[in-house]
Amino acid sequence: MSGQAGFKLWSFTGKIKILHLSWMAFFITFVVWFNHAPLLAVIGDSLGLSKSEIKTLLILNVALTIPARVLIGMLTDKYGPRLTYAFVLFFCSIPCFMFAIADSFEQAAIARFLLGFIGAGFVIGIRMVSEWFPANELGTAEGIYGGWGNFGSAAAAMSLPAIALLFGGEDGWRYAVGLSGLLSLIFSFIWYFNVTDTPKGSTYFKPKQTGAMEVTSVGDFWLLLVMKLPMYGALSLLTWKLSPNGVGLLTDFTAAVAYLSLVALFIFEVKQTYKVNGHLFTKPVDEIHRYKFKQVAVLNILYFATFGSELAVVSMLPLFFADVFSLDMVYAGLLASLYAFMNLMSRPGGGWISDKFGRKKTLLILTAGLAVGYLAMSAIDSSWPLALAVATAMACSFFVQAGEGAVFAAVPLIKRRLTGQIAGMTGAYGNVGAVVYLTVLSMVDYSTFFLVIAATAVVGFITLLFMEEPQGTITEVREDGSIELINVS
Repeated sequence: MSGQAGFKLWSFTGKIKILHLSWMAFFITFVVWFNHAPLLAVIGDSLGLSKSEIKTLLILNVALTIPARVLIGMLTDKYGPRLTYAFVLFFCSIPCFMFAIADSFEQAAIARFLLGFIGAGFVIGIRMVSEWFPANELGTAEGIYGGWGNFGSAAAAMSLPAIALLFGGEDGWRYAVGLSGLLSLIFSFIWYFNVTDTPKGSTYFKPKQTGAMEVTSVGDFWLLLVMKLPMYGALSLLTWKLSPNGVGLLTDFTAAVAYLSLVALFIFEVKQTYKVNGHLFTKPVDEIHRYKFKQVAVLNILYFATFGSELAVVSMLPLFFADVFSLDMVYAGLLASLYAFMNLMSRPGGGWISDKFGRKKTLLILTAGLAVGYLAMSAIDSSWPLALAVATAMACSFFVQAGEGAVFAAVPLIKRRLTGQIAGMTGAYGNVGAVVYLTVLSMVDYSTFFLVIAATAVVGFITLLFMEEPQGTITEVREDGSIELINVS
């Protein structure tokens, strides 16, 4: 991969320095976001948590990420990635310290809920990398950013239990969690003083208005509103899961307030979307300035199936191996971590293939592989040799993560000034997928769970047929009114 012209991966200057600092920032957000997962058993004992309370912490951890990714996407487009990432890393160290000193379930739950915010960091780097790399290297660069950063969750799983043991005693886990918060706090300053939003002399294009995503036709206005519904659906599902019908963290009254708040928020979003895009109903946008929102819609659905299934599978795979093959949890956890390990190469691989052979073709092949992979996983039972089951999971994970790389090889090529918001919405769909799949898992057996993911991959494949290969240029207007054409093919 480093053989591409101008892609000297081991240097630490110019655009490569920005790439390295970006994946490091994303890596740290993932370490902090998943710092509880490998320590759950110890944390549960230390705080005296029940099984349902532990599961609730897992759900709360991804809840806030859905709206946060959309919000952070807007802030990134408006204020630039330099300031926004520094803010997220700085701000999120606070709930991390809160979690480290929690001594009741309620305190731990509030801290975990707030920590979902750090999962939005991903969106910021997508915009940063797209500013620094040309279209023919963008898939590879975004893939390295996503894959190496994503590895933070596996790194947390490997290192934090050892750090907790090093400090020892009942409070070892608190030191491990606290240290990850300290890392986030320190890196917020390293990031701020070492990056710039664009290369020297380049323009950082901002949306004309903030408050909602810009679209460029009446049909796209309605499609945008339709695509917002699943996000509210996922948040309603989370509310239901936390209500007395689920784990009972919320009372009936609090759940009712949460449902009403979601309805009010949706109405507010519709108004904001009309405020930003209402002019479309009276005056069409010139052809040169248009972009097709259906491109975003297709990528949303694909990220639902790829990253959504990865988040869900990573959290259930240790248990799956332990149950099906009667393994002890430590060994099962090690086998399952191979799934996350694939990120180091698969995601950059997906981006690189996308740069070489085209965005749409790559996505079609990877989505088909994804459906077949999960179909194969649904057939795994105790009669399989363990090695074959692990190999099947690894092969499936290649298609999942290469698919994520290929999705984000296309995201920055749709409309430059909206890249943060588009990445925010697509990223949020990954979390929506995780919520839906984890809810399905709580109701059905493993085999059906994998079949449901395979079915959504087939839906993704069908919607992909409507996507258009990014070609030619994106038109953006500089502050002085002159026009810049950005190559996307």
